[in-house]
Amino acid sequence: MRISVDVDEAILAEVMALTGESQKSPALAKALVEFVHRRRAQEFGRLIREGAFDYPSPSLVAEMDPTNPVPPLTAD
Repeated sequence: MRISVDVDEAILAEVMALTGESQKSPALAKALVEFVHRRRAQEFGRLIREGAFDYPSPSLVAEMDPTNPVPPLTAD
């Protein structure tokens, strides 16, 4: 997709240096992809910290059968 944006020349030069790209468009494309990946990783980290994923406790993992990757059901 082609768009027009105003970018400070100093910032654009830094983006080009950090991405290793010699052209503006590929440098900005890499920077945008990196930005999206970092935001997704931050959101994933937040969800983990808030307990959005139900992982078994370490003591339960120690008792698990190594041939069966599914933890047993426990009563809460």
